[in-house]
Amino acid sequence: MNAKDNPLPILKARPSELATAALVVGEPARALVAAEYLDNAREVGNYREYLTLTGEYNGVPLTISSHGVGAGGASICFEELIRGGVKTLIRAGTCGAMRKGIKDGDFIIGTGAIREDGVSEKLLPMTFPAIADRQVVQALVAAAKACGRAAPHEGIVLSNGPFYEGMLPSATNSWLKSGLDLAAVEMEFAVLLIVASMRGARAGGLFTSDGNMTDDSDLEVYDPHRTVVKEGTKQMIQVALDALAKLP
Repeated sequence: MNAKDNPLPILKARPSELATAALVVGEPARALVAAEYLDNAREVGNYREYLTLTGEYNGVPLTISSHGVGAGGASICFEELIRGGVKTLIRAGTCGAMRKGIKDGDFIIGTGAIREDGVSEKLLPMTFPAIADRQVVQALVAAAKACGRAAPHEGIVLSNGPFYEGMLPSATNSWLKSGLDLAAVEMEFAVLLIVASMRGARAGGLFTSDGNMTDDSDLEVYDPHRTVVKEGTKQMIQVALDALAKLP
């Protein structure tokens, strides 16, 4: 056996079992939902929160991998996928909208990220920007429009480390009060863009809003499991796969 094809330490997948393009999602259950869109989908790695599957989408080999919650664990997934030969990554996940007018279930295409994730600062200086690849953004816009989302939201995404607030001031609240036009908040997009930049890969992100941070009523009854979010998330996965399959 070729030593270069040894299983990756954490993902437990062999490089030969990975496609050159990958969809990355937070939870293993979402990876299984995404795999239903693939032909000949097969599990190639399963360890802790990392479930990895490979198959074909419209004849194009694609890999799907779950990365868990938070930038630390997610960075392991992104790093190992790229080490295994993946050249293009799209993260598909839920987020909290930070722009007025974004409704639950709406799509947001990330053009870049604010690096409050707590991990990317250990990888590259904070003066290095986290920017989505232009071709990936364009592919996501085209795929969203093709599925009937004529005007998907686009913008900067805040990647914030903590989910729940503690004693210290919340970065999310500070950015909300800044008056700047931020599109959404989530936890892993910035570190994806930074790892991709470091390793010569290209990356982007498509998100489904599960609540709007500018709406107090949304904050009081936050529930990411509502039908409108589930339906948006399912369509988001297909759009992301469409984009990946059509990228050169």
